[in-house]
Amino acid sequence: MAAGPKGRAAPSHAAVFRKKAPIQSFNLLLVGDVVGSPGRETLKRCLPELRERFEIHACIANGENIAGGFGLTVSTVEEAFASGVDFLTSGNHVWDKRDYRDQLAGSERIIRPANYPEGAPGNGYGIIEAHGRRVAVVNVMGRVFMPDTDDPFRIARRLVEDLRQTTPIIVVDVHAEATSEKVALAFHLDGLASAVFGTHTHVQTADERILDGGTAFITDVGMSGPSDSVIGMDKKIVLERFLMGTGERFAVAKTSPRQFCALVVNLDPESGRAVGLHRVFQRYE
Repeated sequence: MAAGPKGRAAPSHAAVFRKKAPIQSFNLLLVGDVVGSPGRETLKRCLPELRERFEIHACIANGENIAGGFGLTVSTVEEAFASGVDFLTSGNHVWDKRDYRDQLAGSERIIRPANYPEGAPGNGYGIIEAHGRRVAVVNVMGRVFMPDTDDPFRIARRLVEDLRQTTPIIVVDVHAEATSEKVALAFHLDGLASAVFGTHTHVQTADERILDGGTAFITDVGMSGPSDSVIGMDKKIVLERFLMGTGERFAVAKTSPRQFCALVVNLDPESGRAVGLHRVFQRYE
């Protein structure tokens, strides 16, 4: 991981959105796990309208399932950015496409969980500029029922505290299996992070809220991809695995309908504290 972020300049290629009048709130769109080509199609269909309706200044999405349900590729990442995503987080599937590991090392708009061992490709945080504001994004992965990693509580807290020297707008993607771990991490970062959103389980929760310290939180923002599936995967293959202990490798379902899951967070641009939020769930044929 790179040295501490204090004083770090925003990437020169980051998207910048400008308006004539000062903004009253800085609006984030946080998109759940984007699963395969159906998920990428939801980005193209939903992002332009949502960005306009909610006056979104920056869109952050989890992309660890964006390429066939497992990992990332150059073309699928470019497709997501072209659809209106500004920054991609990831999770335990970030290493599934071996050829993409070198890309991670050189990217400032895609991060992997920060609590992987030191020396792993890529970075665990990044900074973009939108509407003249710096937005810091941190990614950590839980340890309950997940691959063995370093302590997400300690690492997330250290990164967020350091990043507050650069910007008050800080978003944390907690990629974790256990609900309790995500909730605990949110309370651990309350008042320091602007928003903490959970990913990985692919099922949207209905517990969106603003914590006492001003941090927006949802346990899991949900999956963007095929609804008629088992968390994005072909249901026939999954059922065969459960019923018979056999079955081929999981594959993304290609059926309709499709769903898009996200969370809109309104922030005070000076303090970075959340002042409003709106959960998004859209389904279409």
